[in-house]
Order: sequence, then C-alpha cells, then structure tokens
Amino acid sequence: MRNLLDHPRARLITLASLVLVIPLCARALLGWADPLGFISDLAVGSLLLLLLQRCPLWLALPVLLAWGGLMVASAELVSAVGRLPNQADLSYLFDPQFMENSTGGSLAQPWLPWLLGGALVTWLASHWLGRNQRPASLPRKAWAVPAVLLAAHWGSQQLAPSDADQWRQYNLPHQLLSAATGTLQHRVKVLVTGEPPVTPLPTTGLTQADLDGRRLLDGPGAARNLLVITVEGIPGAYIRSNREAIGSHFGDELMPNLSRWAERGMNTPDYVLHTHQTIRGLYAMLCGDYDKLANGTPKGVELLTQDLRNQSCLPAQLRQAGFTTHYLQGAGLRFMAKDRIMPHIGFESVHGLEWFGNANYLEFPWGKDDRAFFEGALDYVGQLRKQPQPWMLTLLTVGTHQPYSAPEAYLQRYPTAKQAAVAYLDDALGSFLDNLERQGVLRDTLVVVTSDESHGIDGVRLASAWGFNLTLAPEQAQLPRLKRGTYGHVDLSTSLLDYFALPIPAALAGRSLYRDYDSGREMISYTNGVLRYHDGHGTFSECDFQQRCRRYASEGFIAEQARFLGRAEDGAGPQISLLAATLDQSLLQTPLNLRYQFGGPSPIALQARIRDDWADNLIGAQYLEMPEGTRTRVRLKVRALDPRHDAYIQLKAKELEQDVQLGLPEEMRVSADQPLEMEFDFDNPTVRKAFSFHLLGYGGGEVEVSDFSVITAVPGEEETPEELVDAPIAHSS
Repeated sequence: MRNLLDHPRARLITLASLVLVIPLCARALLGWADPLGFISDLAVGSLLLLLLQRCPLWLALPVLLAWGGLMVASAELVSAVGRLPNQADLSYLFDPQFMENSTGGSLAQPWLPWLLGGALVTWLASHWLGRNQRPASLPRKAWAVPAVLLAAHWGSQQLAPSDADQWRQYNLPHQLLSAATGTLQHRVKVLVTGEPPVTPLPTTGLTQADLDGRRLLDGPGAARNLLVITVEGIPGAYIRSNREAIGSHFGDELMPNLSRWAERGMNTPDYVLHTHQTIRGLYAMLCGDYDKLANGTPKGVELLTQDLRNQSCLPAQLRQAGFTTHYLQGAGLRFMAKDRIMPHIGFESVHGLEWFGNANYLEFPWGKDDRAFFEGALDYVGQLRKQPQPWMLTLLTVGTHQPYSAPEAYLQRYPTAKQAAVAYLDDALGSFLDNLERQGVLRDTLVVVTSDESHGIDGVRLASAWGFNLTLAPEQAQLPRLKRGTYGHVDLSTSLLDYFALPIPAALAGRSLYRDYDSGREMISYTNGVLRYHDGHGTFSECDFQQRCRRYASEGFIAEQARFLGRAEDGAGPQISLLAATLDQSLLQTPLNLRYQFGGPSPIALQARIRDDWADNLIGAQYLEMPEGTRTRVRLKVRALDPRHDAYIQLKAKELEQDVQLGLPEEMRVSADQPLEMEFDFDNPTVRKAFSFHLLGYGGGEVEVSDFSVITAVPGEEETPEELVDAPIAHSS
C-alpha cells in the first residue's frame, strides 16, 4: 500500500477518486440518478481536480472539507425534508447544536461521511508520502472538460428545461454557483440597460375572500366546537384517497389509519402548502394570508408590531364570537416566538411542553413523542368539554420532525426512521380520533386535520407543496367525500368562519371549503426554492432560482403530471417574482421602520447549565430581516425572580447562523437586587437576512425578560427609548 501511495501519480489518482468517483457513486446509491446530475458532478469534480492538483496542503484541505460538508448536508436535508440546502441553510446545517437536535445524534446517510473521510485520509497519506516528489499534473487542455460540461448542462436547461428535483439536476456547489451567476447577470443588465419595466400581475384573486360559491350546507354548521389538528410535515400523498384522486404512482401505505378516517370525512386532494417552516404554515392557516414566498422575517413575527390585522385571525374572530380559544403543541413555545404570536392572534390559553404531566414513551429532542402528545391532548379535550362555552383547540405535533424518532418495533418494520416515525404518528392519531368518537366529541365538534408543511417525498411531483385537509363534521352526510377544486392553507380561516356563519373580515383571503365554485382560482406557493403560480385558467408556471419559468397545462395545482407548454417568455419570471414580493408586503407597507417587542412578564425557568443555543433560548427573536442602510437598536431588561439564585445571561447574535460579534460581555450576572439593563445598536450596511438573537441563561431559579426591544430604522429617524411605544406584549398561559 505504501508503494502505491508514494507513486508519482498517487496524489492525482486519490484526489480524482475523492472528487469524481465518490460523488458519482453516491448519486447512484442515493437514487438521484439523472443525466444532468451526473454531468453536474463531473463538471464540479473535474474543476476541483484541476484547481487542487498542485495546491499546497494548507489550501487544498479546507476546500475539500467544505466540499465534503456540502455533500453530507445535501444528502441529509434531501433525506429529511426533500430539498437541497439554500444559502440560508448552509451554515445552519453545520451548526453542531442544531444538527444534534435535528438528527438525534445520527445521520440519515451515515455511510457517506465515512466514505468521504476514508477517501480524504487516503489522499492525505499520498500527499504526505509523496511530499518530496514533484506531483503529477494534468495538461492545460484538460480545462476544457469542466467548461464543456458546464456549457452542456446550461444548454440543456435553456433548450429543454427539466422539471426534475434540483438535487437530481445539480451538484450543490454548481447550483449555488448558477444562482450567484444569475444574480450577477441580472445586476450587470440593470447597470447597463436600466431596470426593465415589469407589468405587475393583479393580486385581487389572491388577497380577497371569495364567497360566491354555492353553500354545501343549508345554514350554519351543526358543530358547536372546533378542533384543528396540525401534524408536522405530512404531505398529502400519504392519504390513499388523495393518491387515487390524482392518480399518483406513490404506493407506500404509511398512514392507513388516517386514510381510513379520510374515507369517512371530506378530503381535499388538491390542497396547497405555500411555504416551508411551521410558523409560516400556522400563520397562513390561522390568519388567512400568504406568508413570505421567499426568505425573510416570518409574518407572524411582523404581526407582533400590529394591533389591528391580528384581530382578523381565526382565533381572535372566534373569541369575539364567544368561543374560548386554546393552543397546545408538543414542543417548547419560545422558539420562533410562538409564546408571543399565538396569544397575539387570539388564543387565550397557550401551552407547550411545560403543560404535559404524562411521560414520553421514547426520548425525542424536540419534545413530546406523538403517542404521549395525543394522550395529553385527549385529557385537554376532556377538560374543555366540562366548560359551558364553545371552544376552539389547535394542536401541533412535533414527532415527525427530523430526527424522526420512533420505537424500536417501528424501526424494525420500516426501512427508514422517517417512515417509522410517520407510522408511529398514524397509530397515535388514529387512536386519538377513535377515542374522540368513542367519547362523543365528534357529535358536536368540527374536526379539521391538516399539516403545517410537507417534508416531501423523493420522486413525487410537487410533494413539497402537497398538503391535505380532512374535515370531520357532525353533518358529514351533507358533505362530499372528495372536495373538488384547488384550495390551500390561505383558505382555512375563511372556510371555518363560513362554516359557523360568522362574518369574514376584509383582511382575510381565500375561498370556503364548504362551498362549490364553478371557476378556477389563482394559487401560489414557494417550496424547495421553486416559485409556482397557477393563473386559475389552466396554466401552471414553475420558476426556478434563476427566474427561468416553465409553463404547463394543468386544470389544478397538484397533479401527477402536466403537459409541458414550453418555456415562458423572459419577463414571466420577474413578473411572478414581483407578484410574490407584493404579497410579501401585505403586513408592512414599508420595511424601513420596524419595531419588535419580544419581552414579557412571564417567568422563565433556567436550567443549571446551557445545553445548546436552540433548546435554551429565552426569547423568540429569530429569522429577522434588517434592510440595507438602517440601524438596529436593542434594549434588554432581565431580572432574577428568586433571591436565592443568581442568573448568568449570555446574548448571542447570528446571521444565516454565522456568529455576529456585538461587542458584548461573554456573560452577565443578574440577581434580584441587581437586574440587567442594557442598550446597544449596530449598523446594517447591507441587508441582513435570517438574523437571530439567542438570549441564554443558567443558574437555576426563574428570570423575567420584561423588555427585549429590537428597533430597526433609518439613521436619524430612530425613536428614543422614552418615545418608543412598545409593541403589544403577548402573554402565554
């Protein structure tokens, strides 16, 4: 072996094995075989080979480590949620604390880092053993190979764009390079020719409520109460009647219990999820509006700055109508500010992991496993049934979030942990619905089962945007088993208010699921980095990260296949992107004066030590966007509530999950007699996206974060602390 590794060409051969052979084999083993994907791997691999063949070790090694990390990150994210990482995800995926929670300490594709690591060690050995030899090199004409391959890939995409998933068509570095190149080309074009005019598309069909359809029920619904069950990440393809309705080739029967219940209720096969991320899905469901169709501050967080639009959300409307409103989830509330957002949109009782007294059946880093969660939820429903008022309860599970924990018996029955976790959820949900029926809850309660987002299915068209909506109503005989037409989360609030014959606020959008419509309707979605728009007249457009759009003939949005009509004209991408940007600004007419208040009077218990930045975050100030040319001021007040315990506070900031230095002390001591009060600011010379604050503490006892203000404004227009009127403080029970 030593003789082989100190051969003059050993360094070149081992490097070629690492950057060329392994990616091609990994693509085949992962089931991502696509001609464009193999071309992309060959192009990137040959380019790396040429760049690193004679580089010194100190330069080549970090490049190879980063490249290998991108390969592992791609495999893990595709396995978990069916999409490639985007720019905002990259460092997020390399955060060891987040990855430990998300993977449960194990990877979905553990063989890949071992394979890459072994090849890297072999290359290092050849580098070391041949350190005194002149390394072999490739001829200059070899540079034509990556150029020809990249040109062939580009030409194929221009002449006959593929609708295959991005990870099938692209190596991740190639995809990121293509996106950066497209952005640069656009900027150069704007500098040379000026910004081309874009004719805006009307937003009326997407932003206004439509109640012109024929009612399915003769009058108000017979149900007295409302139960909304939101399951984490489940795509619509898991329900048998959905698959049959659109002729899906997906045949895995992962949720037979939910499919059984779908046969008894009203199911909507063409049901669209508009974005990824739980908080965005909940906002669309409960507030009748599209969340950001790109990366940016979630609208639920922006809603905290307003005292009017939040009153149009479903919980607030039902509360005004005499319902008691409740929210229960199986994880902690503070991440993504759900402890603030849920009360602000009208839930009078908001509970998370702290509410449950029953033990888990298995260890799960994000909170309650699904069986334990639904057993607790059944008790919660039992308590609500004792009160005289009608009630609304929204449930959110977390068990089918990666790392997809499941009992050993399920892991033995299914090939992947993801499928085992889905089956475990199905049994728990089926048992919960069976118990609701047995206890008589279904006789006076409208039950809606849906998902917050879709974790996708490899090889299933539009799976990342395919959701489901199952209605179980007391007057089920009057409702169809399959609801025809295109619907989505944006319709849910309007639908439920229509069912109870309550007024529909002007701020809500959408159609009612409890009406039949004779015409098509517009629908928009942004998942897996692809912006999709249906015009309501049979034309479906799909625009990629370079604003290249393909058009298809499709009656609805979700379909097994659609007839390709050809590439859209060059202006279609900017036009649809402008439409999405207009919808993104539905809450904030100007982004140049943003005020958020994440503090509140609720006591927060501290751990004896900080375990990680995610689980122990004391506030929900995550994924904020700060416009270019602004200044952000932060004001913080923390007080220890227990005189016997001092608290030790840390404040970290991250942009795209990379640490941002704020010049603060590493640790600050807080006591009941000496609270922490501080204020600081920083400039935003360029736009900041996915900016998160991590307020951490340890020491035992409880603290009160009475003020955590984040004010972003143009310099000179900031309000002084005395002038600042705090945004509404939302309380959690």
